[in-house]
Amino acid sequence: MQETALSPPASLEALRALCQSLPDGNPAAEQAAEARQSRLTKPPGSLGRLEELALWLARWQGRARPQLERVEILVFAGNHGVTAHGVSPYPAAVTRQMTANFAAGGAAINQLAQLAGAKLSVLPLALETPTADITRAPAMNEAEFCAAVAAGMAAVAPGMDLLALGEMGIGNTTVAAALCTALFGGAAERWVGRGTGVDDAGLARKIAAVCQALACHAAAPLDPLAAAMRLGGRELAAILGATLAARHLGVPVLLDGFVCTAAVAPLVCLNPAALAHARLAHVSAERGHRELAARLGLRPLLDLDMRLGEASGAAVALLLARAALACHNGMATFAEAGVADRA
Repeated sequence: MQETALSPPASLEALRALCQSLPDGNPAAEQAAEARQSRLTKPPGSLGRLEELALWLARWQGRARPQLERVEILVFAGNHGVTAHGVSPYPAAVTRQMTANFAAGGAAINQLAQLAGAKLSVLPLALETPTADITRAPAMNEAEFCAAVAAGMAAVAPGMDLLALGEMGIGNTTVAAALCTALFGGAAERWVGRGTGVDDAGLARKIAAVCQALACHAAAPLDPLAAAMRLGGRELAAILGATLAARHLGVPVLLDGFVCTAAVAPLVCLNPAALAHARLAHVSAERGHRELAARLGLRPLLDLDMRLGEASGAAVALLLARAALACHNGMATFAEAGVADRA
């Protein structure tokens, strides 16, 4: 694992190389944490997935007793040309307005970040310049895509104990659905959901937009990164970059909902082990998320019918991580407590 920030990739080829060569955490720290778990005053495995969370954090922090002192939430915001097709009941201006709301502390993620003891950073990405309409042209060219990936990478600092990722962008469930359709196939209806709450007519417009986008790009070579460049968005590219940087820096990651999961799907398509350092915070109510999680081998920590975005589900899952470490680090062993262990 590296101790300094990564150099930003200048091309898809350079980015592809970063995706192929990934560090693998610290198995010795995980084994030491597992040995401690076996001595704590409880039946083995009785804390279920809280125990697994503690061992996962141990592996990626490189500590038998992990900590959550430096916890950060990154929310990337982007605008999308596809909103011209009426794919959201909200105007594109809401993206910028919500970033102002984040800055003023008025959004759900502000409250959840404070509760979870996490530093919140919101990073708007060229909101004044929406990506191109994916039904007519690539969302980004190679330079624009690499710049968005680099922005995500640069936002991840070495030494974080845990990173939670999320997004904000009117129209981004449409581009996420288009990306999933390109990567995994099936009818657009399989991946397109109601997003911010479109009615039946709005849902039909979203499906039509995804179908038009896939038709527009059918002749182009759509390897995973090219698909993300042509069909995604700046905030999705930044999430991909942040997740990749976190892997190289040894930072464990909590992923938020459908858009966030779609953003990192190209990494798994390129390298099946790409998300070993990540956990899926929750499965959202957005259509397609449950199937997408299964295809990526991600088992959600929570299932609360949330579909807000903003890293809100990831922030709630941070509380689970704190519960896991409170038990892992704070419980007494059988010997310390003077309690008889199993015969």
